[in-house]
Amino acid sequence: MKLSSLSSSSAAPHPLAPYGWDGDWETQFAPYAEQDLLPGRVVRVDRGQCDVVTAGGVLRADTAFVTPHDPLRVLCTGDWVAVEPGGNPRYVNAYLPRRTAFVRSTSSKRSEGQILAANVDHAVVAVSLAAELDLARVERFLALAWESGAQPLVVLTKADVVPHATTLGHLVQDVEAVAPGVPVLPVSAQRGDGLDVLEAVLSGGTSVLLGQSGAGKSTLANVLLGEEVMDVQATRDMDGKGRHTTTTRNLLVLPGGGVLIDTPGLRGVGLWDAESGVSQVFSEIEELAAECRFHDCAHVAEPECAVRRAVESGELSERRLESYRKLLRENEWIVAKTDARVRAERRQEWKRKGAEGRAAMEAKRGRLR
Repeated sequence: MKLSSLSSSSAAPHPLAPYGWDGDWETQFAPYAEQDLLPGRVVRVDRGQCDVVTAGGVLRADTAFVTPHDPLRVLCTGDWVAVEPGGNPRYVNAYLPRRTAFVRSTSSKRSEGQILAANVDHAVVAVSLAAELDLARVERFLALAWESGAQPLVVLTKADVVPHATTLGHLVQDVEAVAPGVPVLPVSAQRGDGLDVLEAVLSGGTSVLLGQSGAGKSTLANVLLGEEVMDVQATRDMDGKGRHTTTTRNLLVLPGGGVLIDTPGLRGVGLWDAESGVSQVFSEIEELAAECRFHDCAHVAEPECAVRRAVESGELSERRLESYRKLLRENEWIVAKTDARVRAERRQEWKRKGAEGRAAMEAKRGRLR
């Protein structure tokens, strides 16, 4: 083979590069490559099976080998996996360690976490301007986004329904005030406003699109993808809410570069061990708290409380402080409840092993008689 031919061949991009494959993933996959397994990325998970995009195309694989008891370790859209090259059915043998993971608490009473997307670079929180802004919900989404390890971005959809530019500017400022360090971008899928900026941001990696039903996520996804991939339903005029149009999490390549994971509308957004995320969202309160006289100040009636002083002076709103307290309480509750569950599971495991040990001892004694 000629040197020029070899150089040209080696410089060719990897077929999975559009899906986010890079040198680090290749290094981590090396042990599986030695086993003749195929690398691929999960584009959809559905009832014990998943669609995996590989260098040869999309294939269907069984997830029986990667379905542990821990719900945070089950296979998820965005995971990089090792797949068998053949067989009927094919199986996913393993998945590579995740760089980031967006996790929320389930709505069940079992205090379980649910992973929504893996290996995400940008967490895009879609907020509809067709309904009244719920700043507390924005703060909640951002806490989970920061905790995931991804860079949050708030996209204010349906900007075309806001009649005046001045009003739109005030709405943007309101959201910026509760999203320190987070870009806030108003967009209109109908008019195309702000889409060029959004496309430029999303072209650099994997993004997950999050938000309530009716936030305009499916419409926005279709515009970004350049085709009608996601179903869209009209929202109610009375409150701007809509029904779930996306029912699964799908990973799609954007024509301008980057990968987009669209998610179903989220009615419940419970925190899941997101203390650092809450601290990031309310960074100004954390900075003020460092100036309080007591390190464990509750910011209620303690003397020389810098946080209360900021509220009284108007520097900090009472609503924002209450939101901070609420999310901290919720996070502490879920962590404590989770720890209790783990302890209970361990006790059950000890009891099981103890029973097995006693049974084995009784059997041994029986043989000695």
